Amino acid sequence: MCGICCSVNFSFEHFSKDLKEDLLYNLRQRGPDSSKQLFKSDVSYQCLFSGHVLHLRGVLTAQPVEDEGGNVFLWNGEVFGGIKVEAKENDTQIMFNCLSSCQNEADILSVFSQVQGPWSFIYYQASSHQLWFGRDFLGRRSLLWYFNTPGKSFCLSSVGTQTSGVADQWQEVPASGVFRIDLKSTAISKCVVLKLYPWKSISRESVMKERVDSLVQISAGLPKFVSVEASDAKWCLENPVIPLNMILPQAPLGTSSIDSSQVLPTRETLQVYLTDKHMKEVVQQFIDILSAAVKRRVLCLPRNDNVTPGEDLQTYNRKANVAILFSGGIDSMVIATLADRHIPEYEPIDLLNVAFMTKNSTVPTRVGKKSSKNHCGASSEEYSRNSAATSVENADKQFSVPDRITGRAGLKELQAVNPSRIWNFVEINVSLEELQKLRRTRICQLIQPLDTVLDDSIGCAVWFASRGIGWLVTQDEMKSYQSDAKVVLTGIGADEQLAGYSRHRVCFQTHGLEGLNKEIEMELGRISSRNLGRDDRVIGDHGKEARFPFLDENVVSFLNSLPIWEKANLTLPRGIGEKLLLRLAAMELGLKSSALLPKRAMQFGSRIAKMEKKNEKASDKCGRLQGISLENMSLERETKMTDTAIKETTTISLVLEAGLSDRHTCTHTRLCMCGLPLTFSSQTPEQGQQCGSPDPRGPWKIQANLGICHEYPWARVLVLKEMKSQKLRKKTY
Repeated sequence: MCGICCSVNFSFEHFSKDLKEDLLYNLRQRGPDSSKQLFKSDVSYQCLFSGHVLHLRGVLTAQPVEDEGGNVFLWNGEVFGGIKVEAKENDTQIMFNCLSSCQNEADILSVFSQVQGPWSFIYYQASSHQLWFGRDFLGRRSLLWYFNTPGKSFCLSSVGTQTSGVADQWQEVPASGVFRIDLKSTAISKCVVLKLYPWKSISRESVMKERVDSLVQISAGLPKFVSVEASDAKWCLENPVIPLNMILPQAPLGTSSIDSSQVLPTRETLQVYLTDKHMKEVVQQFIDILSAAVKRRVLCLPRNDNVTPGEDLQTYNRKANVAILFSGGIDSMVIATLADRHIPEYEPIDLLNVAFMTKNSTVPTRVGKKSSKNHCGASSEEYSRNSAATSVENADKQFSVPDRITGRAGLKELQAVNPSRIWNFVEINVSLEELQKLRRTRICQLIQPLDTVLDDSIGCAVWFASRGIGWLVTQDEMKSYQSDAKVVLTGIGADEQLAGYSRHRVCFQTHGLEGLNKEIEMELGRISSRNLGRDDRVIGDHGKEARFPFLDENVVSFLNSLPIWEKANLTLPRGIGEKLLLRLAAMELGLKSSALLPKRAMQFGSRIAKMEKKNEKASDKCGRLQGISLENMSLERETKMTDTAIKETTTISLVLEAGLSDRHTCTHTRLCMCGLPLTFSSQTPEQGQQCGSPDPRGPWKIQANLGICHEYPWARVLVLKEMKSQKLRKKTY
């Protein structure tokens, strides 16, 4: 996962060699391990390339990368197949080497046609003044574009910003193929021409229609000075997945050996399907292909090679490298079961389960404060146990949402499948106050340019879940916990391909299998713009990478090859008919209750839907996604933090936005919303000095003798000058 950006300007008067602070911050959130900028100038244009790396494989390779010819490459992707990348190699460098050796358009298209895995990229060819960019076939990585003032500038970025009411000008780059812009020609004409190299059409008969439809759709949201042209028909990208099998059965499904009118959603019903030899073979094929997809996504990670399964785990700091967005539903249960096959036995797996408060009450919602009072003379240990029990009881009442209930049940099933695995079931509890505050100040600009109620609900739920700040609850205690896993697996793609949504059942009842086939074809065609770009931006904001096993090219091709009745049978009741193939796979993997759970959307299972407004529709525009400006955001932060600091440190004098004028012992306290307090002391704090306390987000430095918070850099950290020799209370906001 990386944050990549390219800003191009054709006006020397207004060009800046620095990105705006909020955009730079959003990019750094995605790539906390390395940040670098590169400036390229020509007589008619200037380019600023900005790369921010989340290091996950091979040697850490700072971006942007540049070769001797002046070509520049920014890569936000993972090569899981198609192009050979050795275990200790970095795929960014491998991809750049391939592109540097390309002689023409066909060579470049050939490179991207071979890649299996999610990607977005920006590639500058210095000799020809060409700028190439695009997203993979399914759009699993975000890339936005923004065109400003006719012919003067444009920007490509993994994530946008929301300032001064211009958020609607950021748009998602369509996953329609690879684009090319001739920067020299654009500088002369003051018009931007996007040359599109599309994915190869499925059928020759529909080539022209598909191209026209694609161009019209892309052009619809662009400014008048930006146009889209299709490349010659011979210049195309090869589709990485096979077309959907649209064949229909010769006889109605109801004539099979199973009487659908008498079927009950039981394990025995699923067992009947597994008695069919052909169906059992299909199920095993599916398990093997999906398992391989999961394996690719959990093994491409840096691990401590010195740890062996036989090592005394009590002395080893066991850390999860992989987390799963976990509701206990069939999608996440199957992913977790397959991940367990491939992740080293000594390594925990984080199961991230999010719930939103069902009614107002004061309960623990995140890593926070510990009570310091001891009631009724009880011992501290006894009081801690009683307090934990009370907190667990309160949390159970206030956050007992459907996904929490099925999640706990799913945890028990996984513990039965592999009792020796450490399954960290992380209960992430979100209050209405925290939801509203962080949506306004952070999440809204990640969801945009999408703007519906559905985007709000899912985007917020995924952001809080993937942040991983919550509680590990055991029989004895409730312990605060933060997941440090850099990879987050999600089950998106299962419902779209296996008829998992309620609208699929309605479509089948209205239009039969032919209509259902068309609906599934449409689902895959729009998944890039409907879900994946948003989810990538939201999860990436925590310096984590979203990975989608159900959208692996081999998985999609396998499912596309099957006739619809082998994937779903909607003549059967809920909990059986939808995602039938996946339910049979779950049975074969040893799962029981979860194999029969009906589909429940994340926004309903977590209870975020209709939490604030009861009568809104999912497709309505969401007014809550209109955030606040950067200036107001900074002012709001500083005001609140000042109030908090005054209450907590009455013996401390506050110095805001000022350097230290003298040399003295001082203590800097991080006061922010990130939930990670840390302090340090220094006789002579210098610019660039690092904090001595550990911080999982990276070193925390003094900048011009003023503490800057990594999580919210525009919210300046207060510099607290100690007036008395007393220990400051750490306070998170």
